[in-house]
Amino acid sequence: MENYEFVNHILHGDCLHIMQKMNADSVDMVLTSPPYDNLRTYNGFIFPFQNIARQLYRVVKKGGVVVWVVNDATVDGSETGTSFTQALFFKEVGFNLHDTMIFRKKNPIPQIYRKRYNNEFEYMFVFSKGPVETHNPIMVDCLHAGLELNGTTYKNYSKSEQKREKMASPVKSKKIKGNIWEYVVGKNLEDQEAKDHPAPFPCELARDHISSWSNAGDLILDPMCGSGTTCKVAKQMGRNFVGIDISEQYCELAKRRLAIHSEVPFNKTRNDEYAQGHFLFQMS
Repeated sequence: MENYEFVNHILHGDCLHIMQKMNADSVDMVLTSPPYDNLRTYNGFIFPFQNIARQLYRVVKKGGVVVWVVNDATVDGSETGTSFTQALFFKEVGFNLHDTMIFRKKNPIPQIYRKRYNNEFEYMFVFSKGPVETHNPIMVDCLHAGLELNGTTYKNYSKSEQKREKMASPVKSKKIKGNIWEYVVGKNLEDQEAKDHPAPFPCELARDHISSWSNAGDLILDPMCGSGTTCKVAKQMGRNFVGIDISEQYCELAKRRLAIHSEVPFNKTRNDEYAQGHFLFQMS
């Protein structure tokens, strides 16, 4: 892919306007976390979710994925269900709901007791544009690797009739990781760079998703890039990136984080007007 001027830059502006300038079927992967409900104060900016979802479907390549990290506020004693509403709308515009994953926080913030259990997780919806093209599964050790188990079998979840048919003896040494991923939030040094943002997700979360759903040289988009975690990790892993955020403050934070890990000073943040006038996005 040619290195056009907008690639590997943080763009200040409305992601909806900027994505409209991007070619269809041009992005390999999207990893983002929107300003959901009122859990995140986002400087008074609006969030036109449905139009953003439509543009994401347009710009993502066939076989590409959108990883959408989201949660719900609790209002008048009830969770809003916004996360599910958004997931269903992604399906409505054409995406497959490829996987409903869980981001479990090892160190959740203590909450005021209101006759419910402390919330420890967020959703990580993985939407695909058709069948997934790239999956590099993370492998983990099997708990009973090598153990001979008489009569123990795998359960087959791919058929309508749930039955056990394949012997699991001896137990394999490795297996594909499950879809509940646990991370410490805000404590690692690489995450503390983002402390000026209200709700950055861990670099390790971005690293696991980017390694799972993309390959070196692919283009990763974060249309609400905030502190720039997606862009920083994409760069570290040999991917190209486009980061967009409507907050100039957060764009500058993302730019500083990228500069820390670059031998060449990171280019000045570009504004939305310049993007609309000059970034006629052309990708192979």
